[in-house]
Amino acid sequence: MPETAKRSAREHYESLVSRANQAPEDFWAEQARRIVWFRDPATILAWDAQEHARWFIDGEMNICHAALDHHVANGRGDQVALYWDSPVTDSKCQYTYRELRDEVARLAGALRDKGVEKGDRVIIYMPMVAEAAMAMLACARLGAVHSVVFGGFSPKELAIRIDDATPKVILAASFGIEVDRVIPYKPWLDEAIELATHTPEACLILQREQQRATLGPRDHDWQECLAHAQATEAVSMLGSEPLYILYTSGTTGTPKGVVRDHAGYAVALHYSMEILYGTRPGDTFMAASDIGWVVGHSYIVYGPLLMGASTVMYEGKPVRTPDAGAFWRLIEEYRINCFFTAPTAFRAIKKEDPDASLMAGRDLSSLRSLFLAGERLDPPTYHWLNDLLPVPIVDHWWQTETGWPVAGNLLGLDMITRQASGPRAPVEARAGSATWPLPGFNVQVLDGLGDEVEPGVQGNVVIQQPLPPGCLTGLYHNPARFHAAYLAAYPGYYLTGDGGYLDEDGYLFVMGRIDDVINVAGHRLSTGEMEQVLGSHEAVAECAVIGIEDSLKGEMPLGLVIIKDAWRGDESALRQALAQRVRDEIGAIASLKDVLIVERLPKTRSGKILRKMIRQIAAGEQYQIPSTIDDPASLEDVREALSEAGVGLAGQARSA
Repeated sequence: MPETAKRSAREHYESLVSRANQAPEDFWAEQARRIVWFRDPATILAWDAQEHARWFIDGEMNICHAALDHHVANGRGDQVALYWDSPVTDSKCQYTYRELRDEVARLAGALRDKGVEKGDRVIIYMPMVAEAAMAMLACARLGAVHSVVFGGFSPKELAIRIDDATPKVILAASFGIEVDRVIPYKPWLDEAIELATHTPEACLILQREQQRATLGPRDHDWQECLAHAQATEAVSMLGSEPLYILYTSGTTGTPKGVVRDHAGYAVALHYSMEILYGTRPGDTFMAASDIGWVVGHSYIVYGPLLMGASTVMYEGKPVRTPDAGAFWRLIEEYRINCFFTAPTAFRAIKKEDPDASLMAGRDLSSLRSLFLAGERLDPPTYHWLNDLLPVPIVDHWWQTETGWPVAGNLLGLDMITRQASGPRAPVEARAGSATWPLPGFNVQVLDGLGDEVEPGVQGNVVIQQPLPPGCLTGLYHNPARFHAAYLAAYPGYYLTGDGGYLDEDGYLFVMGRIDDVINVAGHRLSTGEMEQVLGSHEAVAECAVIGIEDSLKGEMPLGLVIIKDAWRGDESALRQALAQRVRDEIGAIASLKDVLIVERLPKTRSGKILRKMIRQIAAGEQYQIPSTIDDPASLEDVREALSEAGVGLAGQARSA
C-alpha cells in the first residue's frame, strides 16, 4: 500500500476516533440517524447510578421493525433475507424480507395468544433452524425479552437459566442433530422444567419431521399455533428497554445474564456492518456460528438484517458435514461476500485438508473478506489463510459483553464518506493483532496499579467509559455483580478480563485471558506467545500452553499439540524440536517443560479451548465439566497424556 494511502487511512481513522472520544454524543447522534425511529431520541447519552453509559434512552423504535418492516416498505420485500442450509438434515430453504416479516409477525401473534406481553421473558431453546431466528425477532416485535439458551445445553444448565430469567413461555424444537448424534431437546426441556423452581405457562414446540416429540399438557404445536394466529405489528420500545438476556458461556452456579437494549444495539450493529465488515444493502453475509452465542445474535440475525443484507444460517460443521470443503461450498452456492467464523474452524479444516485441495474448482469470486474472532487468530493460521485467499483476512476482537467488535481492520472505512467501490483493508494487517480499536472504544492497557503501560508492554486491557452503544447495559437483576465484575477494578474503566498490549502504531494485540499469564521465576509470560511459536511448526494443527506448578520456579509452561493428519514423522523428535523452538524464539526463561501430543483438546462449542480446565486436570484439582463443552471425550485424551507424562494427579471430574 502506498505511503500516502496509509497516511490517508490513518488520518481518516484518527479523525473518527477523536470525534467519538471527545464528542461522543454528537458522534453517536450522527450514527443514530442512519437507522429508523418511531421517535427520534432527545437524550443521546445518560449515566446510570453506577456511572455506566446508557444511550438513546428516550428515543422510540423497535429492532424487529428496523430489521424487517423498514426494508419491505423501502423496496426490499422480494430480496432474500435469510438462507437456511442444513447438511445434517439434507434440507435448504430461503425467505424474502416480506416472507420473513410475515412469518415473524404471525409468530409474535402466537406468542401474544399465549399471554406474552412487553417486558415478559421468553427462553428460546432451539437448534440452528430458521424458526429460531424468527423466534428472536418475534420476541423483539412484541417487546418481550428473549433469552437464547444454546441448543443441547444439559437439563441442569437449562434449569438454572429458567430460574434466573423466569420465562412466561419457552420456545423449543423436538430435537437437534449433530454430526453423529441426535439431541433430544423436548425430553431435556421437560427434565429442566422439573428441576427448575420456576414453571413457564406454556411451551411452543417446533415438530421437526425427522423426529417428532410427544407433547404434554403445557405444550403447544408450533405450526398449529401459527395457523390460528393473527399478524402483530411491532411494539414501540424506548431505546433503553431490554431486548435480550444472553448468559455467558461456561458459567457455573448462577450464570451472568448480559442485558442488551433495543436502540443502542441497533445503532452499533448497523455502524459495524458498514465501517468494519464493509457490508452494503443487498450483500450476502454469513457468520458460521450459533444463535446461542453473541455472534449469532449480532451477525446471523440482527446485524445483516438491519443492513438490508441477506444472511446465511447454517446447521452444520466446518468439517464432517460432509468434509472439510463445507465452507467453500457455502461461499460458492450463496455467493457470499463476507464470511465470518472462529479461528478454530479453519484450524480444523487445515488439520484435515492442509493443502485446501477441497477448495479446488470452487468459484469463490464473490468473496470480498474473511473475518475471524472468538479465539485469538494465531499467526500460523492467519498466514495459511492469507496465502490461500486473495481477500483481506481480518482478525477482530470482541466479547459477549461488548456485543460488537472492539477492534478490527476497518474494511468499510472509506465506504461511508467516500462511497468507495467496495471493502478494502485501510491498513496492513499485523499477524497476531486485531488491528485498531473501533471508533467509540477507547482502549487502554493498564498495569496492576491502574497506570498506563508503555507501547509493547503487556497489561490489562480496559475500555474507558463511556462504553459505546451496543454494549451490555448490566447483568440481569444483579447490579452489584455487574459492578464487581467489570467496573470496580479500575474506576472509570470497563475491565475486559483480557491481557495484551498496544504497539507503537496503536495496533492492539490481545494475548488471552488475564489468568492465562503464567509466572516463571518472577517473569510474567504469555501463554499466547508460546502457542504462537508452537503453532508455527509445519506439523502442528492446533495447540494450547498452560502453566503447571513448579517448586523452584513457581510455574513452568507445558504445551499440548494436535498434529496434522497428513504429517508423518517421529513424535519424540517433534516434541523436542517444539520445546527447543520456544526456547529459541522466546528465550531460555520460557523453560518449556515439555510438549505433549494429544488427539483432541477440550473446547466449548464456540471453539474456545478450555485452558483453565486443562490446568485443573494437570494440578489434580476437582473440576467442573461445563455445559458448553463440545466433546467430553477430549478430557480423557488430556488426562491420559498428562498421566503418562507424570503431570499432577489428572484431576477429578464433577458433572455439570
